Amino acid sequence: MKKVAIVTDSTAYIPEEIRKDLEITMVPLNVIFGNESYEEEAEITASDFYEKVKRDNELPKTSQPSIGYFVDTYEKLSKNHDAIITITLSSGISGTYQSAISAGQMVEGAEVYVFDSEISCMVQGFYVIEAARMALEGKDANSIMNRLEEIKSSEPEAYFMVDDLSHLHRGGRLNAAQLVVGNLLQIKPVLTFKDKVIVPFEKIRTRKKAFNRILQLFDQDAVKGKKIKATVIHANQPEEAEKLKEEITSKYPNVDVSVSYFGPVIATHLGEGALGLGWYHV
Repeated sequence: MKKVAIVTDSTAYIPEEIRKDLEITMVPLNVIFGNESYEEEAEITASDFYEKVKRDNELPKTSQPSIGYFVDTYEKLSKNHDAIITITLSSGISGTYQSAISAGQMVEGAEVYVFDSEISCMVQGFYVIEAARMALEGKDANSIMNRLEEIKSSEPEAYFMVDDLSHLHRGGRLNAAQLVVGNLLQIKPVLTFKDKVIVPFEKIRTRKKAFNRILQLFDQDAVKGKKIKATVIHANQPEEAEKLKEEITSKYPNVDVSVSYFGPVIATHLGEGALGLGWYHV
């Protein structure tokens, strides 16, 4: 039987136990504090990251995996697999997708497929988990890739609210004047993915109103009664995320909702306190 390996990058933020159970290989992106580089999900956890940012009062930089890291990963997997499917975060916000493609062209022994999720975090993880389950069932690479395209055609959604504007400012997405005005007015930007990049959706005053707006957008889909898989994504706000999960579960019997998190690389750009909701039609 031909075996298919499933690879993803660390920004899918799939818990380690699920990766092990579903035989998912993870290639980490990096966060860089000064001269020290850490592989997220391997050398630095989300909780470690938030503590370090507070302690050092320093916002790190981020970098994508090297082509060489992908090549090494593919070569190891090619010994026991005939095909390798790599699912990456959006090519519009990272060069990881292109690195995976370039690496795939350097490897012999297995055919490498690379899928651009056009999104990130656990919504990206939904693609990965579906692919991994199909691979364990013995499905071939073409069947899995077709299923991934089918999920993409259902137009998965993700909206997230930024609590601390300083991270957007440091990342170059807000100038100093916008930062001051935004903080004075308690602006909480709601962001989303469009055409593979993160774009502002609405500027809303106060945290509560911002997330209520995201829930309103979700409700427009959920009330239709179709089966939906959803995830509440938090940046070091687990209790708030669990509460929102319970609210969604009690209101929508057609929704399977989980709690996930913004790990170091994505949290570098969004900041602690960010909260999001992502979903797709099953």
